Amino acid sequence: MFLTDLAAIARRTGAPVVEEPGWRSRGHGGMSAVQGVVCHHTAGWGDLHVVRDGRPGLDGPLSQFWLSRTGVIHVVAAGRCWQNAPSTSPFHENHNSIGIEAENDGSAPWPTVQLDAYKRLCAALCKAYGLPVARVKGHKEVNTAKPDPHSINMAAFRAEVARLISGEDDDVSAQDVWNEKLKPPYADPAKPEWQAKTVLTNHGVWLRKISEQVAAQDATIKALAEALASRDGAVDVDALMARIRAEIGSITVHLDTAPETPVSGS
Repeated sequence: MFLTDLAAIARRTGAPVVEEPGWRSRGHGGMSAVQGVVCHHTAGWGDLHVVRDGRPGLDGPLSQFWLSRTGVIHVVAAGRCWQNAPSTSPFHENHNSIGIEAENDGSAPWPTVQLDAYKRLCAALCKAYGLPVARVKGHKEVNTAKPDPHSINMAAFRAEVARLISGEDDDVSAQDVWNEKLKPPYADPAKPEWQAKTVLTNHGVWLRKISEQVAAQDATIKALAEALASRDGAVDVDALMARIRAEIGSITVHLDTAPETPVSGS
């Protein structure tokens, strides 16, 4: 089987995702199952092409994912990859495990944004495929000849992945909230779901219109009060305006808004 849901799973992390052309059909045949995740470092920089196309003596793809130092997740392949052989674990062989190659030369410090995306991707994969967090392994743990991912304590890494899976660290970004789908009670039946940004934008427009109408109304009230005062010197313009405003403020209005075309699309 080819894991054509990998891009959708990666997007659940909240990290930027790039789908490499042809990834859905790329692989050395199909996968037999998903029973584990193997974490690597690439031992270089800017080496997406190596993970995708291979290197002398080893054809690509070498892993399903390439994770840039900036935290961008690249989906490289949906099929089997040459990412862990020989394996010391029956759950982390090429035909039944997903590999993540993280851009690093093998000695440089890990950027926080990259580590965060790394953990979130592992958590998303565990959730999607029903894997226990113990099935997230470093390459060095399932192939004794390998050192990667360098300097990462995998026990501590798995503990943070477990917290993400449980939702303890499941922060929602401002971008996620802005793009959240909502169903306002006045939504157009032809477009029942708007994004939060659409609803807030429309409300802002409507509030500005109301504010403009209130200002125009106040100017009209003042003009009428001044006209009365010009005919009758006993009329106190400020007192009259205050009384009219108070009377208007005590009115309860039920506003029934009909569906209309949104200011910006969802």
